[in-house]
Amino acid sequence: MTSVTTQTDKIDFLGVPQSRILLDTATKRREELMATKADYGIDAPAVLRNFFLFAFLCFIAAKFVPSPLHLGPVLLGVRPMFLWTGGFLFVEGCLYLLYVKYGKFRHRDFILAFHTWRGDEQVLDVGCGRGLLLCGAARIIASVNGTGHATGIDIWSNVDMGGNAIVATQHNINVEALTNHCTLVSAGAQQMPFPDAQFNVIVSNLCLHNIYDAPTRHKALDEIIRVLKPGGQALLSDYKLTSEYAKHLRTAGFEVTKKRGSFWATFPPLAVVIATKPQ
Repeated sequence: MTSVTTQTDKIDFLGVPQSRILLDTATKRREELMATKADYGIDAPAVLRNFFLFAFLCFIAAKFVPSPLHLGPVLLGVRPMFLWTGGFLFVEGCLYLLYVKYGKFRHRDFILAFHTWRGDEQVLDVGCGRGLLLCGAARIIASVNGTGHATGIDIWSNVDMGGNAIVATQHNINVEALTNHCTLVSAGAQQMPFPDAQFNVIVSNLCLHNIYDAPTRHKALDEIIRVLKPGGQALLSDYKLTSEYAKHLRTAGFEVTKKRGSFWATFPPLAVVIATKPQ
């Protein structure tokens, strides 16, 4: 078989098509860019996929399902129903994509702003994922030449975040030049391998609701209470169960308030429990 080269595909002196050289160069540059840029992943990628998938299926159904639909003597106008449902799911998908690409960075700053930073804090990020909150706290500490340190714990589930892995989190720490200010520990929130009163600040975003069993979830809250120093602050963000967290911490004697995040930049809407441990 004879190899054919198009007329527009020039050959270099080694006999390699220039288009192949350009493609390889572009690929290499993209890989180099990815290696020097932090990637904080997609939260709950299956949820994002399903929003757009079911919206598409609703639009297809609106196109092809007969309307009105005859069910015996009953006539159902199903086309408007599919169109409205598809439109609603599509808008939700777009809002969630906005959060993944932009909103979560704004929400990270919103959470961390509730603490008055000195630079000497020992910080714990519960369910750190790929390190968005962890690196955010460490960056604040580093910016004031502080002696503090940020520790992230997680079990690195791929269900809760796309491409979730300890090596991906460490990559982000390296890229952000925060290796001297961050440590990663593979552990569950309900049994933390830390001594009592170890941390000044504990942060968490979209983690605790993933502990579906209520007694185990309360054990995780008890662990947060245990490892937090007297006078320390817990900042717990989630889209549900925040009233449960607040009640549990109040019962332990914490001073607790709750603040809502940006309605348009966080989807689903997120709330932050701000809790201070008694001295």
